[in-house]
Formats: sequence, structure tokens, C-alpha cells
Amino acid sequence: MVKKIISPAEAGRLIPANASVMIGGFLRCGTPTRIIDELVKNHTSGLTLIANDTSTPDYDRGKLIVHKLVKKVIAAHIGTNPETGRQFNAGELEVELVPMGTLVERIRAGGAGLGGFLTPTGVGTVVEKDKTVMEMDGRKYLLEKPLRADFAIVYATKADKFGNAFLEGTTRNLNTVMATAAQTVIVEADQISEEPLNPNEITIPNIFIDYIVA
Repeated sequence: MVKKIISPAEAGRLIPANASVMIGGFLRCGTPTRIIDELVKNHTSGLTLIANDTSTPDYDRGKLIVHKLVKKVIAAHIGTNPETGRQFNAGELEVELVPMGTLVERIRAGGAGLGGFLTPTGVGTVVEKDKTVMEMDGRKYLLEKPLRADFAIVYATKADKFGNAFLEGTTRNLNTVMATAAQTVIVEADQISEEPLNPNEITIPNIFIDYIVA
């Protein structure tokens, strides 16, 4: 089945205010910048942003923070964007910091339909606050709950018109796992192929993707 190919503007209009949005990328690597720019243009506010980081103030996810379009951030790292810390300290933004491996696994668990998982990461630290602690074989673990979102915006180096996507090298980062854990998935591709991708190069199968942005 051929997937629906839409413009960045159309993609931006699909996402309403107060939505939860996963956005792929590791800092500036593998980030769907054009759709983010449309969210800024539309002033789509009240977003819950789930991402590896909040980038820098002048680029991709960082713009959402600077324009105060995000009410809550769930991320592993915010240190490259001083505005995130400023808004948090001022009580303007809720921030949930999650260890990076735990963040990825929470998203993976959401995509796999799991109820959660156990990890020793964070035991005995502030990460433990308000979490269930379980002991197995003499070792303590935290029960971490899965993450899902209304939308996932992911990047692809190349996609075919059927919705299969290929991601080059480290652009894969969180994009691949986020594509499994959202109600609606939009992929922003640098290139769209009329021919089907070689199965050996498919990184995200078309079953996970709803829209392609050219």
C-alpha cells in the first residue's frame, strides 16, 4: 500500500496543541527539522516533548523550548540548551530527566506493549524517587513504566513511496524505536524513492509509518 506523502506544512497541521510528541535525533544528528519548524510557525503549544535532549536554542527541538511551546520535557539530557534549565528553574517548564538507556527502553517497552521493566539504574539516587523498588536475588531494581505518545516525528535518509525507511549510520539513534511507540508516525525523508527499498536496507518497516514528508 502506498503511504500518504504530505508537505511539511500538512504534517505540522496534523499535530494539535497539547499533544505528546516523540521527536527523534541525538542533538543535531537525525532530526526532522522541517516539521519542527512548522510547529514553531503554527505556535503549537502545550506539547509534551519526549526526546533524547532539547538540542540547542537555535536548532530543531531547541526552538520548541525557546518559543515556549513545550509544557513538559521527558529527556536524558538538557545541558546543551540553557533555556530549558532556565524555564525549569523559573517554574515555567516541567522536566523529567531519565537515564538515556532507561529512556530508550521505556520507549521500546511502549512499542512492544509491555507493562514495564526492571532496571538497577538509578537505585539509591534521586531517580528512585516515587518509583517502585523491587528486590530479586538480593539485588534492588526500579520498576520503569513504558512510554508512548500521540505522535512520533522521525527522520529518514531515504524512504520509498510505500513507507519503508532507511536511516544512515548514527541517524538511527532514537528514531527507530520511537517509530514503534506512537499512535501516528510521520517520517521526514531526505529522499523519496519511487522504487521499493531493498529489504536489506530497510531500517523502519512501513507498517509503523503513517505519513511521509518529502
